[in-house]
Amino acid sequence: MTPAKRVFDILVALALALLLAPVILAVAAAVRWRDGAPVLYRSERMQAPGRPFTLWKFRTMTPADRDSGVSGGDKAGRITPTGRVLRRWRLDELPQLWNVLRGDMSLVGPRPPLRRYVAAFPELYAEVLRARPGVTGLATRVYHTEEERLLAACRTPRETDAVYMRRCVPRKARLDRIYRARRTLCLDAWLMLATVVRRLPVVPRRRASRRRPRRRAGAVAVGRRAPRGSNL
Repeated sequence: MTPAKRVFDILVALALALLLAPVILAVAAAVRWRDGAPVLYRSERMQAPGRPFTLWKFRTMTPADRDSGVSGGDKAGRITPTGRVLRRWRLDELPQLWNVLRGDMSLVGPRPPLRRYVAAFPELYAEVLRARPGVTGLATRVYHTEEERLLAACRTPRETDAVYMRRCVPRKARLDRIYRARRTLCLDAWLMLATVVRRLPVVPRRRASRRRPRRRAGAVAVGRRAPRGSNL
């Protein structure tokens, strides 16, 4: 991570934490009142191969003794009514501002994977996680809805794992590589905005140049007659 990107992350995360403090407190109170404790959910994720960290979210599911892998249709029955609202508007991700301030994550980057998937695809994630994991990112913005659709049809943890590793991991990794090759602070800011305002395109559209192409010397416009005395 470049120093400029780290400064950008800290300043924006602090601004968002202050601006959204009432929302964060309201969500915490709603989870505690409607679903009880714990309010927060923590999960081990990988910042890089061999470098785990604790990721924080607002809890959106009923607790389970054994909970592993990504969320698919097999876990749909555990999502609380409050959790469905939080997931729809991605409010469950707000505690990750703390992860950003700690330096565990960036605001924009690949989503931090679980240890089991890094172990299954060590070479792939060694490349993907050269960019610090993010709260949102290109793959999150482009592929999130399709990933949810694919995993929602899964009925067992084994099926969820198989679909995620076969269909989701390679496609998300491809998008993460594209982001790493083209990342700029302007792209980061746009992806954050496009995550909130879903009608926006994934990348800003460039305005077409209004300048007409220069006509080469001796060229004749299509449909026009050649001037008299020419050899054409």
